[in-house]
Amino acid sequence: MSRRTSVLRLSAALATAAVLVAAPAIARAADEPRPCASPAGAGMVGGSCGPATAAGRPGGDQRNLAGGPLATCSTSPMTGWFRDGRCATDEDDRGSHTVCAIVDDAFLSFSRSRGNDLVTPRDGFPGLRAGDRWCLCAARWEEARRAGVAPPVVVEATNAAAAGAADRASLLAAGVR
Repeated sequence: MSRRTSVLRLSAALATAAVLVAAPAIARAADEPRPCASPAGAGMVGGSCGPATAAGRPGGDQRNLAGGPLATCSTSPMTGWFRDGRCATDEDDRGSHTVCAIVDDAFLSFSRSRGNDLVTPRDGFPGLRAGDRWCLCAARWEEARRAGVAPPVVVEATNAAAAGAADRASLLAAGVR
């Protein structure tokens, strides 16, 4: 192998390494916090489920728990994995931000006790107050349900995919219209 080929290969390897190291930091810097966590807190980055990826908007027709079109959960504060107001999801949404809940003080305290502070404003995230609607991670909602502090669910704005991590019958029973 010539010296020139070795230098080119080394340069390519260093460039690849730089991208791999910088990409997560760039994604975190460009993204608002994504409040949620799995029951054990897995996947949390800075109090959230982690940065969004550049995968774009979800494809296909996402449905709600009742089988209809997925309604808007909230635009004030702006919520959702894609920050478009809906609890839409895709394969990069490791936390499954699919439950549209009307948060209350009991749930907010519970979430904070589990390491996910949804009340304190930070990095463009306004902080939540009792009565706000927010796309929660399905596993966190299920964890709260088992602890007796699950907030009410907006059925028309809760993605049917939430039933993959939370009990569907319990989601529907907690539903408000």
